[in-house]
Amino acid sequence: MTEPTPPPADENQLIAERRAKLRAIRAQGIAFPNDFRRIDYAQDLQDEFADKDKWTAEALEQTPRHVQIAGRMLLKRVMGKASFVQIQDMSGRIQLYLSSNDLGASYDAFKGWDIGDIVGCSGTLTRTRTGELSVKAGTLRLLTKSLRPLPDKFHGLSDVEQRYRQRYVDLIVNPEAREVFVKRSKIISAMRGWLDARRFLEVETPMMHYIPGGAVAKPFATHHNALDLDLYLRVAPELYLKRLTVGGLERVYEINRNFRNEGVSTRHNPEFTMLELYEAYATYNEIMDLTEGVIRDVAKSVLGTTSLQWEGHVIDIGPPFRRWSMIDAVLEHNPEIRPDQLRDLDAMRGHAQRLGVHVKKAYGWGKLLLETFEKTVEHTLIQPTFITQHPTEVSPLARANDGDPETTDRFELFIGGRELANGFSELNDAEDQAARFQAQVEAKEGGDDEAMHFDADYIRALEVGLPPTGGLGVGIDRLVMLLTDSASIRDVLLFPYMKPAQ
Repeated sequence: MTEPTPPPADENQLIAERRAKLRAIRAQGIAFPNDFRRIDYAQDLQDEFADKDKWTAEALEQTPRHVQIAGRMLLKRVMGKASFVQIQDMSGRIQLYLSSNDLGASYDAFKGWDIGDIVGCSGTLTRTRTGELSVKAGTLRLLTKSLRPLPDKFHGLSDVEQRYRQRYVDLIVNPEAREVFVKRSKIISAMRGWLDARRFLEVETPMMHYIPGGAVAKPFATHHNALDLDLYLRVAPELYLKRLTVGGLERVYEINRNFRNEGVSTRHNPEFTMLELYEAYATYNEIMDLTEGVIRDVAKSVLGTTSLQWEGHVIDIGPPFRRWSMIDAVLEHNPEIRPDQLRDLDAMRGHAQRLGVHVKKAYGWGKLLLETFEKTVEHTLIQPTFITQHPTEVSPLARANDGDPETTDRFELFIGGRELANGFSELNDAEDQAARFQAQVEAKEGGDDEAMHFDADYIRALEVGLPPTGGLGVGIDRLVMLLTDSASIRDVLLFPYMKPAQ
């Protein structure tokens, strides 16, 4: 781990100067007042008075509009007895016009304020000779003194690691970063609205589990002191949501965090956000339809289009998504494998080893097929593609296919060469599920630390009776990456996981 770069001497000097200014302000009275009330927002005013022909300087003077606005100073131009300031609030930016004749002593105080300070202003709207909508300040107050200088306006906060570590600065100086997170919020809101309109019920299930389950993943362990009980941060909410379906909540969903003790990369973060849902009396075919519909409609709602730009590709989510079995995909991309070799353990083991796969002794043909798919096919799936009929060996919670019990009624959705969603017809045979849990236990005892535990209470719930059910999990972070053309998961997480700076 590299040591953090110390701040330059000139920055330390600037901070010292600002602290001295704050001491002087404290000596005069309240340094951080809290009695200014904002009424107006920058972008609302820009939108309302956007028509320059209608809202000329003369028209604004004849019909004065009094405003109260607050924000952070980003630009400051002092020109004798008049000055211009650009402030930024949560909605956007607007210019303030300051005159010593109007402000008196507060104008002299303003000259000592710094870029980054937060100010409150009341006044009337006007338009400058260049046509820019501005607030002609009648009063101006310093609300918060900023002690640390913002990055240079021409270079911004360009260091990627600094942007992630100091997201609060990134959001101030990089408008494109703000826009990503505004879109993220709108995407999640649109998904909720889409599901609510279809009688899905949003629920909350536990984050700490006695038994980790619902996904093939390594959990984080923790300990409850009062109960002297080992617990796990959830890897997925699946088993609790299906318990609710047993209980008669036939359409449920949850948008919340999962935690997996795995690697960090441009696609993975130890904690991440998922949409997970279950619908009684639906098969994986209906869940594929649902997946396609929600992604397409959310894109239309938030972006106004189904044509996406992502890492140099044009991705069209408007037409029906391709549906392709994993077996057919592997055969097409690996012509050296004959169809009769797919379930030949020795043949598949040899092929996987030639691809550079680290083959474990416990791997069956299904796991080897999956490894081959991930090595040779996954990255090629740029346009939306459902890969179906995953091997039963790697799908411990999915319903076996009636015609081929060694595969399941399961799909994964790939867009841009990345997995975006996973769903299947749920396994509701309690005895079959118990046998698969036992196989997972044996795999764990054989060294697979991602294999599932045996969850006896979940088996008990299945014995009460789970109706035929379809389930879906969508990676929200990856969906936001796709819809905002973001290359790394860290670009769509406000506070991505990073090692401590020191």
